[in-house]
Amino acid sequence: MGAALEILAREPGPDPVLDGRALAFLAELQQRFGGRREQLLRERSSVQERLDRGWRPDFPVETRAIRAADWRVGETPPDMLDRRVEITGPTDRKMVIHALNSGAKVFMADFEDACAPTFANVVAGQRNLTDAIEGTISFGSRDKVYRLQRDVATLVVRPRGWHLPEKHLKLDGRALSASLVDFGLYVLRNHERLAQRGSGPYFYLPKLESWQEAQIWNDVFDFAEHELGLLHGTIKATVLIENILAAFQMDEILYALKDHALGLNAGRWDYIFSIIRKFRHDPARVLPDRAQVTMEVPFMRAYTELLVQTCHRRGAHAIGGMAAFIPSRRDPEVNRVALAGVRQDKERESRDGFDGTWVAHPDLVPVAMGVFDRALGQRPHQRDRLREDVSVRAQELLAVQVPGGTISEAGVRLNISVALRYLSSWLEGNGAVAIFNLMEDAATAEIARAQIWQWLRHDARLHDGRTVDEALVRAIGDAVAAEIRVQNGRASLDAARRIFEQVAVDPAFEEFLTLPAYEQLA
Repeated sequence: MGAALEILAREPGPDPVLDGRALAFLAELQQRFGGRREQLLRERSSVQERLDRGWRPDFPVETRAIRAADWRVGETPPDMLDRRVEITGPTDRKMVIHALNSGAKVFMADFEDACAPTFANVVAGQRNLTDAIEGTISFGSRDKVYRLQRDVATLVVRPRGWHLPEKHLKLDGRALSASLVDFGLYVLRNHERLAQRGSGPYFYLPKLESWQEAQIWNDVFDFAEHELGLLHGTIKATVLIENILAAFQMDEILYALKDHALGLNAGRWDYIFSIIRKFRHDPARVLPDRAQVTMEVPFMRAYTELLVQTCHRRGAHAIGGMAAFIPSRRDPEVNRVALAGVRQDKERESRDGFDGTWVAHPDLVPVAMGVFDRALGQRPHQRDRLREDVSVRAQELLAVQVPGGTISEAGVRLNISVALRYLSSWLEGNGAVAIFNLMEDAATAEIARAQIWQWLRHDARLHDGRTVDEALVRAIGDAVAAEIRVQNGRASLDAARRIFEQVAVDPAFEEFLTLPAYEQLA
């Protein structure tokens, strides 16, 4: 297989993850699919240029036959039939153990938004997942050691998105696709171990913007199955619909993956970010404070109801969005109010027909589980609810307004605070960060900085009449930075501030904040 790879960092740990077989497999993946990845990134840029000129998406005419035809995705494996509660988190050793032991049905181990992709994190994450599959993983000290229980969640892995490189691995001087690295290492190392335990290589696919991007993943899966001697359809994937362009192509995305498809997930935070990113020059689509963009606003309702209808028509699972609240050990009243909100959100999802939902903290598993237990009873899912009452038109997906929405100084401050705190932690190697009782990851940090950029570009007005300008943003940024220094004195704060200025204040819009930030990571 393939040409030799160049490794630009020292691999941590005693047993090599990047052995000769792994390097050859990654090189082959890159040679076969790296060029197609680069082409799709060029196509994304072309689509953005059209959007900037005023073009607006619609359900594609050329794929109308796919939407009209009667077809279903491949069979769902037994250990993925019941997905009523899924917990997500990074691949560090402690999180892997706690998540697998949490009582959730599925654990999504995240190399993407919840992971700061230092080389150490990427390599150690792969080692941790293998240890978890073998049941040998442990964490702790002499006084307390954490190990896996007998019954654990089914493991699913989210590789990094197509847009991200893995700068520590190069082929012919070019960085490998981070997506192919994360996928390739996991499937190569673990497909036999998983089969021995009655499971398989299952994935969540992030940041897709079109069915063509799903088609590349399908071809990657077919190739890996052939190379590793796996039956066709052994590799399975759930796609995160977290981009407004993908919302117009949900049928096509499932069809592209067909025998490998398990379902779709309503990735709410990235979806909101995509609206800002894609329509960044449109003054009619300026969003209010993040807290006001709830799942109850019309354009978010349209997107999620269409997702459920699409999945169930095709025999696929529809998985709901994230509950990011982190319970407080000190304030019962904060918990009471927040948990009531979590419960209400999950009740809405179960009523709408979702087959499961996401949580970010083990303490939320019983809350979400109770809601879906009441909705599903002994059934593993509710895919029989076809939601034939739903009829969503393009204009409803594009009606990106929040009735009565406002922008406040508190909202500006919160966005700046979240962005600076998150970026500081990310630069220190932590991609899932507890901020103000919420688990923030790259998706929510993207909303925070993108809203600041949008408000600046469109001279947005606060509810008190003042304009959001650079002077206001910089003054609040100074105050927030001083507050962070007093609280924890982060060494990375100055670097975080520079990145924030680049992605939130500079006139040119950075597509993803993790791209310039990645250059600062080891």
